[in-house]
Amino acid sequence: MKKFVLLTLFAAASLGASAQYYQDAVNKDMLHIRQPRTKTRVEFNAPDIDGYKAFKADLHTHTIYSDGHFSMEGRIEEAWRDGIDVMAVTEHLEYRPHEKTMVKYLKGYMPKGTKAQAYSFVSKNRPESSDAIKVDFNVPVKEACKIAKSFDMTIIPGIEITRKEGLYSHFNALFTSDNNTVYAPETMQSLRNAKAQGALVMHNHPGWRHFDMKLTKFEKEAYKEGLIDGIEIMNGTEFYPQAITRAHKYGLFMASCTDVHTTTAERYSSMGAHRNMTLIFAKDKSLASLREAIEAHRTLAYSFGTLAGSEELLRKFFVASVTARKTSTNSKGQAKLMLTNTSSVDWLISLDGANMIELRRNSSVLVTWDPKGENLFTVLNTWYDEDKHLTHKFDL
Repeated sequence: MKKFVLLTLFAAASLGASAQYYQDAVNKDMLHIRQPRTKTRVEFNAPDIDGYKAFKADLHTHTIYSDGHFSMEGRIEEAWRDGIDVMAVTEHLEYRPHEKTMVKYLKGYMPKGTKAQAYSFVSKNRPESSDAIKVDFNVPVKEACKIAKSFDMTIIPGIEITRKEGLYSHFNALFTSDNNTVYAPETMQSLRNAKAQGALVMHNHPGWRHFDMKLTKFEKEAYKEGLIDGIEIMNGTEFYPQAITRAHKYGLFMASCTDVHTTTAERYSSMGAHRNMTLIFAKDKSLASLREAIEAHRTLAYSFGTLAGSEELLRKFFVASVTARKTSTNSKGQAKLMLTNTSSVDWLISLDGANMIELRRNSSVLVTWDPKGENLFTVLNTWYDEDKHLTHKFDL
């Protein structure tokens, strides 16, 4: 008996010392298994460029207001925890499968003699007029703006135009002023309606369900009419190098988005990756500054360690992230370089075509180089065209 008491006391002391358990402040008979955790945000370090701050944005998201499986509250907190500063609310204009469930749920609340109906019709014949849409598409944006205040996050109002023109063609209208006036029976008119209210239109996942990256007849007409302002270079795990070339040809801003429907933990955190984001270099994160930056094409697309954008902006980002200094020189004239990376990007570098060097986030590596060589670094995980990577020489 004495031995049992001693063991019990020892176990209690050990638990107290490890702070694994602690007593509840109100109910003294209740223990908590671990200390309470405050909300934690995983920061993504990106350098400022030319006096502009790097804001991390997701320009394509979904919640239960369309076909997402997450509430707006959960989506915004998730984005904040993932280090996102700016989030666009882009629910589907024509596809809202959760409405069918809600109609059944609200059946007993409808006025007598009134039949509840769902008007999600992307997979059916489109209605002949915009009167067929009965929901208020501005509600998700308003709700998001209220929730985002406590997270110091900027919400970009938007809507996704979801159609089957030839092959699947989806477009995000960003910076909309009234989502309820975007829809028209004809897809092209919906794009025009969005542009008429000052929206910027982004071509979403341009190769999704296509057979190649050639423009469909409808897409050619939309591009020719000047209705498209930006394009997703990356969407989730999809990467479209040819979309970079298209962005240059048509003067489009480049973006990388999650198009998240479930949780980012499922696709990114479980793989040890940071979520997709569009880096926007702006004066501040007001809607006016963000829009100015996007229209000026000060954006970089980031996905699973890959960066895409203009050659100039990629170079400025790399130079602001990586420094090089010579540490020693041996009798053969070979020198050692210390490369230091202060960003959250893992750089994949090749010196004069030699084996790849991995310069991980917030770390340094030693590199042997020949002062008589070309000393040209190729940054293999950067793309400024469909087949071109950034090259750089350090001034040593």
